Amino acid sequence: MTRLLLLGAGRSATSLIQYLLRHAATENWFLTVADVNPAHLVPVLAAHTEYAHAVSFDISDSTHLEELVTQADVVVSMLPAQFHAPVARACVQHRRHLVTASYVSPEIRALEDESRTAGITILMECGLDPGLDHMSAMAVIERIRAQGGHITSFHSYCGGLLAPDSEGDNPWQYKFTWNPRNVVMAGQGTAKYLENGHPRYIPYQRLFAHPTPIEVPGYGAFEGYANRDSLSYRAPYGLQDIPTILRGTLRRPGYCAAWDTLVRLGLTDDSGSLGNPSDMTWRELIEAYLPVSLPRATTETELAMRFADYLGLHFTGPEMQRLQWLGLFTDQAVNHADATPAQLLERLLTKKWQLKPDDHDMIVMQHLFNYELHGKRHHLTASLVVLGDDATHTAMAKTVGLPVGMAVRRLVRGELTQRGVIIPTHAGLYEPILAELAADYNIQFVEEETVL
Repeated sequence: MTRLLLLGAGRSATSLIQYLLRHAATENWFLTVADVNPAHLVPVLAAHTEYAHAVSFDISDSTHLEELVTQADVVVSMLPAQFHAPVARACVQHRRHLVTASYVSPEIRALEDESRTAGITILMECGLDPGLDHMSAMAVIERIRAQGGHITSFHSYCGGLLAPDSEGDNPWQYKFTWNPRNVVMAGQGTAKYLENGHPRYIPYQRLFAHPTPIEVPGYGAFEGYANRDSLSYRAPYGLQDIPTILRGTLRRPGYCAAWDTLVRLGLTDDSGSLGNPSDMTWRELIEAYLPVSLPRATTETELAMRFADYLGLHFTGPEMQRLQWLGLFTDQAVNHADATPAQLLERLLTKKWQLKPDDHDMIVMQHLFNYELHGKRHHLTASLVVLGDDATHTAMAKTVGLPVGMAVRRLVRGELTQRGVIIPTHAGLYEPILAELAADYNIQFVEEETVL
């Protein structure tokens, strides 16, 4: 049997585990799921004991990591991104293939030569974003090239959001469907993209100030902000000479303006602890960020008015409504001593933005291409919307986990022959994955094209 090792079984791994179990018998796999708390996997694996089992695992135990890797043929890591490097090093040392859904980090990229020498594949960025964005974009790019077209502009946006039927009780129209810390820390650094041949840079403190309006057929209005370093994807996509390229993140309208206030105040800062007591209230915390003023605010409303005045907001405006809904100005304790502002904000948001059992999440992705063909200018929009089943079987879990599982299947079958550190921009990998997603899961893009 081919031995598969899955490290990490969090909220994004549910569909991946289902996929691997579904194909274990026909593909002759045995799956080991290693998680810090494997108890929740017992009912999931109960009907598959012939093909799978769960073990307790702590990434800090390097000896156990080495043992698990040596017992596997292919390793799949769904751990937080910062833990992929030691897993990758163990895979290189013991000549085991590795598949993840995370970005290629400098530590992973440094293993390029060693992984090639070892004859193994380290397949990264094979989930949703990054992952499905690469695959779907490359499918369109190669089709346009095959027709003789020349791409002049490429924008790509993706967001993990709430389905319309689950937005009603939340003015942010947002809840957590993946790692809350990643959401709080999103965008930190300088966003880089290219517009009409000119490089553009957006520092973090301005990133959420001017989002771009986006319309998705059937699902209404969204807004997008630039994500990370768009310039680095020109070469993998074969778009080195393109004058405009931007990759971005989607939110519902109004989210960015409200989030921008949290950034400007400093509540997303993770650089140092505040030395605060656990019983400090949110009202006291916000008061500490405002200029000294006598007398101090004595009510929630008074503090909110001072906050709005300090940041130049309308007290009754939508930004303040969202912030008050979070409970920023209340006497609720922060319940985290000596924390960074970002840690306190994450704790607050985790309570307010938690999916209810009957909530449905939604993945929205959209690519926008401008290209020239036979002397005419064309605009093509490719949109994807995926809805979750419930708070466990989410759209996020589907769109992250299924491409990973499908890539593992092709790697084990010997259909993926590239070695070294790669991402899914090869037609031999992305074409069958996109076809399987469409045929078996109805996950497919809808295209609209116009001649300009």
